[in-house]
Amino acid sequence: MLTLPNLLTLSRIFAVPLLGFFLWWPDWQLGYLIGFVLYCVIAITDFFDGYLARAQGTVSKLGIFLDPIADKIMVAAVILILTAQGFLRGPYVGDMHVIAGLVILVREITVSGLREFLGGIQVSVPVTRLAKWKTTLQLLALAALILGGAVHGQPCQVPDAQCATFEESWIHVLGLASLWAAAVLTCVTGWDYLRVGLKHME
Repeated sequence: MLTLPNLLTLSRIFAVPLLGFFLWWPDWQLGYLIGFVLYCVIAITDFFDGYLARAQGTVSKLGIFLDPIADKIMVAAVILILTAQGFLRGPYVGDMHVIAGLVILVREITVSGLREFLGGIQVSVPVTRLAKWKTTLQLLALAALILGGAVHGQPCQVPDAQCATFEESWIHVLGLASLWAAAVLTCVTGWDYLRVGLKHME
C-alpha cells in the first residue's frame, strides 16, 4: 500500500546509499556538509511519515514493518561509515569510542529479534518515553559527528597539518559524548525490553 507516509519511509531507505557516498571521504568537508543536510532531511522525514500516517488514518502493516527498518538501516550505516573513516576516534580512550557505537548496534539487533519473537506469540512491546529519548539523543550524536566533519574536517589524536586536533574539534567531541550517553540509555531501554521478553520465554 504505497501511501504518502510509506513513500516517505521508502525514500529514507533509498537515501541511505547517497548519504554513505557523501560520508565516504573523511577529508571532503563539503561532502560532509551535504551529508549533514541530507541526514537532517532523513530525520525530519522520519517524523513526518508517522505523523501523516496517524493524521490521515493511513497507518498500514507495510508502514509498521518499514519504519523501524528504515531507522536501523540509517543508524547502522552511519555508525559503520564513521567508524571506518576514523570519526569514532577521540580523546582519552582513542578507538574505544567505537564501543559506544557497537553497543547501539547490538541493542538494535537484539530488540529487533525480540520484537519478532514476541510478535509471533501475539505480544506487543510499546515504545517507552525513555526509548524515544534514546533515539533522539542517538540521532543528535550522529548529526554532531557528521557536522564535525563538515566544520572541523577529519579528527586526529595528535596535532597534524592535515586535520584538526581534538581541542579544536569541539563539535566532534560533543558528538562522541552524546554517543556515549545514547549508549547508556540504549543499555537501560534494551534491558527493559529484554526483561519483558524473558517473561514469555519461561
